[in-house]
Amino acid sequence: MGWLTKILKGSSHKFSDGQCNGRYREDRNLEGPRYSAEGSDFDKEEIECAIALSLSEQEHVIPQDDKGKKVIEYKSETEEDDDDEDEDEDEEYMRAQLEAAEEEERRVAQAQIKEEEKRRAEAQLEEIEKQLAKARLEEEEMRRAKAQLEEDEQLAKAIQESMNVGSPPRYDLGNILQPYPFLIPSSHRICAGCQAEIGHGRFLSCMGGVWHPECFCCHACDKPIIDYEFSMSGNRPYHKLCYKEQHHPKCDVCHNFIPTNPAGLIEYRAHPFWMQKYCPSHERDGTPRCCSCERMEPKDTKYLILDDGRKLCLECLDSAIMDTHECQPLYLEIREFYEGLHMKVEQQIPMLLVERSALNEAMEGEKHGHHHLPETRGLCLSEEQTVTTVLRRPRIGAGYKLIDMITEPCRLIRRCEVTAILILYGLPRLLTGSILAHEMMHAWLRLNGYPNLRPEVEEGICQVLAHMWLESETYAGSTLVDIASSSSSSSSSAVVSASSKKGERSDFEKKLGEFFKHQIESDSSSAYGDGFRQGNQAVLKHGLRRTLDHIRLTGTFP
Repeated sequence: MGWLTKILKGSSHKFSDGQCNGRYREDRNLEGPRYSAEGSDFDKEEIECAIALSLSEQEHVIPQDDKGKKVIEYKSETEEDDDDEDEDEDEEYMRAQLEAAEEEERRVAQAQIKEEEKRRAEAQLEEIEKQLAKARLEEEEMRRAKAQLEEDEQLAKAIQESMNVGSPPRYDLGNILQPYPFLIPSSHRICAGCQAEIGHGRFLSCMGGVWHPECFCCHACDKPIIDYEFSMSGNRPYHKLCYKEQHHPKCDVCHNFIPTNPAGLIEYRAHPFWMQKYCPSHERDGTPRCCSCERMEPKDTKYLILDDGRKLCLECLDSAIMDTHECQPLYLEIREFYEGLHMKVEQQIPMLLVERSALNEAMEGEKHGHHHLPETRGLCLSEEQTVTTVLRRPRIGAGYKLIDMITEPCRLIRRCEVTAILILYGLPRLLTGSILAHEMMHAWLRLNGYPNLRPEVEEGICQVLAHMWLESETYAGSTLVDIASSSSSSSSSAVVSASSKKGERSDFEKKLGEFFKHQIESDSSSAYGDGFRQGNQAVLKHGLRRTLDHIRLTGTFP
């Protein structure tokens, strides 16, 4: 060690406590050797300084003496550089160790976080499994409780069935014998359906009897009624839906059940003749009606659309007259009908089938006459006009529309009191004939000099003749013969022979003739309705001839 060498050499140094530029400098003022009072070769202070210097070399710190003075050791430049390098290496090593420690701490912290998350997930999964197991356990307990309840109910029912108590037989033995319970055997129950005995199994008690469950069946579908509620009709059971299907009215237009009104009542409309039932809403939703029979168009049926917007059902279309040429045979039949009543029309009056627009134009040009609103379907003209007539029957095109209609203007010249008879095209034969019979009576009255009559009288007697013609078409019966016999026996035979010429009519056409008669009889207008009823009563009472004579003289019905 350096300090021991110095001691052995006997050299002693004194260092100044001053510093220059951060380095210790050597004090050149060296003193001579000191000797202690005991005569020692070394000064005690010198030894302590050497020891401090040695400690400074080992710990790299600046030692101080006991007086607080700094002891400075001289080092060479090489030693100082080595010390600096060692210090840098130590610092670098310490820094690397610190970074490694921090990295390890981060890794450990992340591992702890992951371990904590895993532990929480496992705990959550375990909790979910516990809840599921608890739910399954509760469900199993409920199922068992329900099964036990059903078993208890069946047991109670079986006990009740086996303990039916009836009225015991009573014996006239005073008070010696008391009444006692009498058990009715289950074999005494007879099913009201199959008439077989009912054992200890399930049974139904309703409608004044007992039934096997499979024997209590719906009267409509013949399937067992297992619902808690059922409907009755005529002492017969029905499923509620089967009862509704059979007894709840359905709309004949939309085919749905007719809904109830706010009061809970079933409210519907019905045609007075056809009895077609329909929802009240169809009167407001634009559901079309047949222009002939007035029935509403069902949703599963297509009506024929005429060019003027009218719609015609297929049944009425079957006998519809579409052009003037097609109507001529019917016109001749009407003339023969009048001739059979001794009311022959001598003049050859033109008869034309026209469209609605042409009929309305001709009606506006007519100076007098009474027209049945809201729609006029026939007109007896007295003025000269040019009228467009339907020349050829149109054909049915796509969408049930009439196409290829050919019309022709016709100039009507007045040669007598009546210029022409116009009839609306596209109507069934019976309706067209009744309109022709009506307008022919107007012509007969004018041609035979009858004065201007009140609407009730003129329209009323014309409706009577239309009604008579319909009767001749629909019946070859005694009623028409009785009416005609009031005029003459020959007219009676003529009417019957005219009626016998008609071929067999379909059931619908017969029904259609009844409907047109019903329309005349139930007309609510004063001229056509009240006039017909007064005129028909007069004809039935006095005969046609006497009624016409009375009208000529007085202008009124007898």
